[in-house]
Amino acid sequence: MIRVLLADDEAMIRAGVRAILSADPAIEVVAEAGDGREAVERSLAHRPDVVLLDIRMPRLDGLAAAAELRRVLPETSVVMLTTFGEDEYIARALSDGASGFLLKSGDPHELIAGVHAVAQGAAYLSPKVAHRVITELGGGRMSHGSAARRRTDTLTPREREVLALVGAGLSNAEIARRLHVVEGTVKAYVSAILTRLEVRNRVQAAIIAYEAGLISQT
Repeated sequence: MIRVLLADDEAMIRAGVRAILSADPAIEVVAEAGDGREAVERSLAHRPDVVLLDIRMPRLDGLAAAAELRRVLPETSVVMLTTFGEDEYIARALSDGASGFLLKSGDPHELIAGVHAVAQGAAYLSPKVAHRVITELGGGRMSHGSAARRRTDTLTPREREVLALVGAGLSNAEIARRLHVVEGTVKAYVSAILTRLEVRNRVQAAIIAYEAGLISQT
């Protein structure tokens, strides 16, 4: 069972998201919060697997709450759920350690898929957000291809292969099946990759994979 905490300052939005998630028998909404500070406090109390955070909330906004959650509950995955898709929100959410970024205007199936993906240790970006990130990586402010290639050059060939699959959005279990190894081996590779690249989570590692041109190798 995937335990989820939902944080949004609009009760109707919370009710709608809860209804969508409740349609999946593998997901349980264990708590709700109406602002970012409450989200952090209730997450500490309930220890959910996934926290869904709106960005614009009172007391503590979702981005600040995400950063706080990554500090106090590093084992909990954080997904930003918002109507706002501006680049600065995406960039800050990813740099603060969020595992996913979903738009409220997206398909409800994306919400369920995103929760499952991050709960399994993968990263998840809604298609619209992923397109924007990839476009920026191709020539915008997020594009640092040479630097990314220098960083990935420090990895072993096997680690680069695993990084490419992380960048493609595969979970540890999916990577294990693809490479015909046990999941524990993949976890060890991913941990080593994050350490050597000096990044906080799989989303940031995935960005480096895109920047370094590794995704086409999958």
